[in-house]
Amino acid sequence: MSQAPDCRLDASGLSCPLPLLKAKQALAGMQAGQLLEVIATDAGSWRDFESFVEHSRHTLIEREASEGVYRYWLRKADGEALA
Repeated sequence: MSQAPDCRLDASGLSCPLPLLKAKQALAGMQAGQLLEVIATDAGSWRDFESFVEHSRHTLIEREASEGVYRYWLRKADGEALA
């Protein structure tokens, strides 16, 4: 990701669903349009974050997996729920 995140969350070592829950808390404290980077080591987070953005207005800008480390970049939406 070429853009520096506004907030970085290291959820390494946390099991599902904690990486997603921590990310939701972080997003709640951010302003619309800001970028959150999440680092996780739980393979289940790949599915969790995909499902989360399908049911929210936040945007998954990019995600990558390498050697058991999963990184997600989420853009904070103006509202939490889908209309």
